[in-house]
Amino acid sequence: MHFISQELEDYIEQHSQKEPELLAALDKETFQKVLLPRMLSGHFQGRVLSMLSKLIRPVNILEIGTYTGYSALCLCEGMQENGILHTIDIKEELVDFQRKYFNKSPWGNQIIQHLGEALDIIPTLDVKFDLVFIDADKENYIHYFEFIVPKMNKGGIILSDNVLWSGKVLEPLQPNDLSTKILVEYNKLLKKDPRVETVLLPIRDGLTVSRVL
Repeated sequence: MHFISQELEDYIEQHSQKEPELLAALDKETFQKVLLPRMLSGHFQGRVLSMLSKLIRPVNILEIGTYTGYSALCLCEGMQENGILHTIDIKEELVDFQRKYFNKSPWGNQIIQHLGEALDIIPTLDVKFDLVFIDADKENYIHYFEFIVPKMNKGGIILSDNVLWSGKVLEPLQPNDLSTKILVEYNKLLKKDPRVETVLLPIRDGLTVSRVL
């Protein structure tokens, strides 16, 4: 589902900060070589992630769902000089692809890749996070949130991607559609959970910004 017209999307990109050359190259190679390239954050959402990170100025960042590394590099743009980004993914075949672009960036030594299930890895991270980006399997969004909140610094920001799920959150729920069911529950949780304050932005497929109280 396109929430706005393609013409307006093009206009938005044209009047937003230019995509860095390294990210443009990553985008191009992802579409050439990797399955499901639409999973990439892309120019506009990438600039949103970059801007939010620059406003937050995080020291420690956690990303759940690396894919080819585009969003990780966007989040690094606002990271403090001594910062570290931890990024988690289950796809072993993408690790070298990610690392190639990480090493071409100014933050290669500050990005730690974790391969495996996020629910196994998160408890092993002895870190308090300032910024978290959740963009992995939707069925575990609630579990990720519950694992993450105790590891957040006060005032830290949790970003959750794909929370509108192509508009399916408004449609009658299909019995076998677990992803939509969980996302509907997740959106309700973020609205009522007293530990956070939340705004849901209609950016791309829906991006929630939750501030930890």
